[in-house]
This record gives sequence, C-alpha cells and structure tokens, in this order.
Amino acid sequence: MSKKFGLGKGLGALIPDESTKDESILKISINLIKANEEQPRKNFDEEKIMQLSESIKQHGIIQPLVLKKEDEIYTIIAGERRWRAAKRIGLKEVPAVILNLSNKEVLEISLIENIQREDLNPIEEALAYRKLIDDFKLTQQELSKRVGKSRTAIANCMRLLNLDKRVQDYLIDGVISEGHGRALLGVEDKEIQYKLAQTIIDEELSVRQIEAFIKNSNKKSKDNNKQISKNSPYYDDIKYKLESLFHTKISLTTNSNNKGKIQIEYYSEDDLQRILDILKL
Repeated sequence: MSKKFGLGKGLGALIPDESTKDESILKISINLIKANEEQPRKNFDEEKIMQLSESIKQHGIIQPLVLKKEDEIYTIIAGERRWRAAKRIGLKEVPAVILNLSNKEVLEISLIENIQREDLNPIEEALAYRKLIDDFKLTQQELSKRVGKSRTAIANCMRLLNLDKRVQDYLIDGVISEGHGRALLGVEDKEIQYKLAQTIIDEELSVRQIEAFIKNSNKKSKDNNKQISKNSPYYDDIKYKLESLFHTKISLTTNSNNKGKIQIEYYSEDDLQRILDILKL
C-alpha cells in the first residue's frame, strides 16, 4: 500500500539520514535510473553540475536520491542534479531510497520539492504552480499552504505566463529579472513587451526605470482612450451581465482603433480570490 506523506513539508521527513546506516538506503545501478519526464525543472546549470561532480568525487553522495520503481527501471522523484553529476564522473551506483507512490504523488512531490528549494527559474515555477492547480484541482489558497508561499506571491508568479513567449525565454535564461517581467505585464501589446525587454537588456535598465517608463507611457495612452457611451444598449447589456456574474463594478472602455478593455474591480484580497475562483484561476 502506498504510504501517505505530508507533501507540503517537503522530502526532508521522508529521507533517512545516511549516518544512521538505515537499511532502507539501497545502492542502485545508475544505468537503471531515468529522469522524471514531469520534472518541472528543464534548465540545469552545467557549471553547477560540474561543481557538484567535484564535490561527489571528494565526499561521495551525502543525501540519497529518492526513486520510484517501475518494472526494472527507477524514476527520479528527487535528486536529478546528483544523478547527472554522478553520471558525469562515471559512478556505477548511487545511494537511493525507494518510495511506493502513485504517478500523481510523484508529480506533486517533484513539483513542490523544486518550488520549496527555489531550484526553478520564474517561468518554470509559474508552470509548476499552474500544473499543480490544473492537475490536482487546487485553489491558490490551498496551494499556498502546500508550498509555504503567500497566495499573492503565487498569483504574481503565475501572471508571468501572460508575457510574450520571447520575454519568458529571457526570464528563463536569466537575462532579465522577475521584477522586470512583472513590470512588463503593465504593457498589453506583446510585441511592445518584447521590444521593451530588449531595451532593458541593451541599456541595462533597472526595474524602477522600466516601471517609470511604462507608467508614463500608459498615462499618455489613457488620455487617448474614451469611455464607452452609457447610452449604448449593447454595452449596457454586457456590463449588466458581467456585474451580475462577478457581483462587482465593471468598466468597459474602447479607443479610437475600436480596441477595448474590461476592468473588474475588487476591494480586498479575499474579494480578488472570489473573482479568481469564478474564473477558475
């Protein structure tokens, strides 16, 4: 029977201290181990892997890998960096703990462990949050308790997935910061987001500098917008339906290009969460 664990507490409680010489730590052939395809971390710093390899040469693998057995093969639940480093220096076996978990539990542990250890770049972290919410039907509040981060931090991180894909790649590569990414969310046009990201890189702009630039640009744009006529039955009907759905004030605006914006007001964090729950976000 699969043992149930407090996943929100990380893997520390699941992995015995090697100093106890616990019999549950086994030596597993490195050729029988494979990476977890659902591993949220896709980018590994090769320099850090090399450093870890040198450490393993000197001291061995201090903390065992955590694996799940599938037929004659073992899937990594935790410890892929150690596995990669061990392969690099030609180790034949690695210490490991074998856990009998469902595929769903493996995925959840892998995602949460990476998040808690802050091993993910901002986009990988945001994708991990979204996968946990989608696959495990968690609310942001429930997820907050699982990973030990505030609901606001989770929501802000997930918003980064609304950035242009090219800007997301800059975040993945670390050439712009998460703060830069959040500032760029203030720009709706994704082509402009991308161009501004290039400007951040070329001119080495700080987060405050790009925030000020975007704020000034948005002010000029807002001056060119016009409020939709209150006498339009079509928009009045849309506004009524939206306000009935969200139980809050809705504003509809349009500009000279007939592009528009729907604004949903909220009055507290709980009110925002109520709206997010209606949107199933």
